[in-house]
Amino acid sequence: MAGNTSSPGASVASRLLAVVGAFDERHRSLTLSELADRSGLPVATAHRLAAELVAGSALHRRGDGRYEVGRLLWKAGLLAPVEGRLRQVAEPFLHDVYAATLATVHLAIRDGEEVLYLVRTMGRASVPIVSTVGSRLPMHCTGVGKVLLAHAPADVQEAVFASMTRVTPYTVIQPSVLTAQLERVRREAVATTVEEMSLGACSLAVPVVRHSDDTVVAAIAVVVATLKRDRRRLHGALQVAARGIGRSL
Repeated sequence: MAGNTSSPGASVASRLLAVVGAFDERHRSLTLSELADRSGLPVATAHRLAAELVAGSALHRRGDGRYEVGRLLWKAGLLAPVEGRLRQVAEPFLHDVYAATLATVHLAIRDGEEVLYLVRTMGRASVPIVSTVGSRLPMHCTGVGKVLLAHAPADVQEAVFASMTRVTPYTVIQPSVLTAQLERVRREAVATTVEEMSLGACSLAVPVVRHSDDTVVAAIAVVVATLKRDRRRLHGALQVAARGIGRSL
């Protein structure tokens, strides 16, 4: 359940937010009963509020009756100051990386103890991956995640270390091994994963450093079938892009 707003004292605004908050990367479309369950509202209330949100284009009701995020919310999300500005600045550089490598290219930021993917550029020949724009994935087993975790506050690192799970047989979940990897990321400004998040997919990631204050604000990565060849070329393309994004910010 995404939230519990079934108490009589809940305001209309809190109930509307509960309906909107019922959607996430794993729940992109919901039936009315699912929407009511995840928002913590009675079905009749969820139906009434959803109808009002559909009328205002905040939600969209499909022909099969399922609800999705509507155009109004989508456009509003693009105005978020960090994500919107970062995407706007980064996308031309990411297209350059894709053109040079033909690999899947990611831009991501840290969102609490997870990675939030802002941009994914890929072609028909790209390696199959699980990430999508707007999705959140673990930090300990993704290339961008390791970059961001290496520069995260100590309390975030401790929380991630305490909750690591094995996603594939190759996922690193030993604290001592991950600690050594993060130290190397800070020292060399590059992170790699080999089939830790998805079988058949390896990633190479670098930090995006904002030049005005030397803060790591994001990470960019390429995802390929293997890092045994063209690693230097992939790394070089990412470095050029990361420096360009950092200067533009």
